[in-house]
Amino acid sequence: MDERQTVAAASQERASELRKLPSVATLLQADELAPFVTTMHHDTLVRTIQRVLAESREAILAGEPAPSHHELIARVQHQLQVLFTPKLRPVINATGVILHTNLGRAPLSEDAAIAMAEAARFYTPLELELETGRRGGRMRELATLLRELTGAEAALVVNNNAAAVLLVLSALCAGRDVIVSRGQAVEIGGGFRIPDVLAQSGARLVEVGTTNRTYVRDYAAAIRPETVAILSVHWSNFRIVGFTVQPTLSELAELAHQHGLWLIADLGSGALLDTARYGLAHEPMVQEELAAGADLVCFSGDKLLGGPQAGIIVGRHDLVQRVAAHPLARAVRADKTTLAGLAATLRHYLRGEAEQKIPIWRMMSIPVEALEQRCQTWQHALGAAVAAEVVPSEAAVGGGSLPGSTLPSWALAIPESTARARGMSLDALAAALRKNNPPVVARLEEHRLMFDARTVLPEQDTQLIAILRRTFSV
Repeated sequence: MDERQTVAAASQERASELRKLPSVATLLQADELAPFVTTMHHDTLVRTIQRVLAESREAILAGEPAPSHHELIARVQHQLQVLFTPKLRPVINATGVILHTNLGRAPLSEDAAIAMAEAARFYTPLELELETGRRGGRMRELATLLRELTGAEAALVVNNNAAAVLLVLSALCAGRDVIVSRGQAVEIGGGFRIPDVLAQSGARLVEVGTTNRTYVRDYAAAIRPETVAILSVHWSNFRIVGFTVQPTLSELAELAHQHGLWLIADLGSGALLDTARYGLAHEPMVQEELAAGADLVCFSGDKLLGGPQAGIIVGRHDLVQRVAAHPLARAVRADKTTLAGLAATLRHYLRGEAEQKIPIWRMMSIPVEALEQRCQTWQHALGAAVAAEVVPSEAAVGGGSLPGSTLPSWALAIPESTARARGMSLDALAAALRKNNPPVVARLEEHRLMFDARTVLPEQDTQLIAILRRTFSV
């Protein structure tokens, strides 16, 4: 058989396989899909079947045989299941990273979650003053709470810290010079670059100093009539160590105010408690930045604050008012559920109960002995049939906070030999655990799958044990 005959025969075979595919109408009449026909949107079901058939045709043209009727039905059912299974569902975080960006950063306190749910379910007096029946501002409650906690004159909440920085620069600095140390012209997660934000705001970036050493005199030499502000950017997710110099915020404030400039601080994480109390490096606190002389401080709500995603601007009343009046403020404002959750979170600080009620602070403050005991409980529940070990671990804060700082912890470790005894690699075991409900996300380290107790919420212990027992058929 020559080449042309071979090609013709292959073409005929593919055509024969393609004819085996049923029509959309035929699959719609399949008994296995009857529950979907009666309960879901007809067009969605039709599009799903069409997509499965199109994928099957492509596979046949690539040389694969036609799938059976059972296989086609299974593929349709799988795609429908994926479509109707919420992606944002509870996960057991056993990675040891407290503020895990890929897992949604800070889990909320029960009070904050309830406040957000109720704000979503019911009408709320978002912009109504109940005392007078007149229209009021949506920032009144949060401004009061933030003033009490930080000592700021005023506050504004937007949808995230990137928006907060962009809004401040757009409202106050467009068309003027803003001085930034070269060591602080940084890029953080998602490609958020300080020089790009300045350009987008209309402000002109004036870089001073070097990557590792910038002095007050460098800032002073760059001041000219077109200068409006100095921007101080906190290194959220990296460190420069060794031969380094950066002025203190107090020094920058003194210089800025001598020349009639504003000092704007992009703090990033936004801690209200001293992280040094938990054996970590000291993270600059919002109230410290304001006390040092910053005119405005921008920070996140969903990192070290432990609340919902938000960008918070605190500082001088006149400047906050100018920022709030800018047209961009409406485009980036926070919704009612965020405001409700943030208010509930801030009240934990006012009551002095953040360590007990806010999950990330509970994780950071829990004694290491209690973590070892929990791991031993997990080990005992698995029994001798699973050769799991209780081992020391190191947990990280994560989420662009305290880079390089870790907390001592304990973990349950499943060695590679245990996984292979069940016919799985560690990667396959990790993948299988992620398919559970709730999914379990652990970390691979030194030929072991580690379940760090510091980041597993205590209320999820029972679920974790049940999933591990089921996985190992204990």
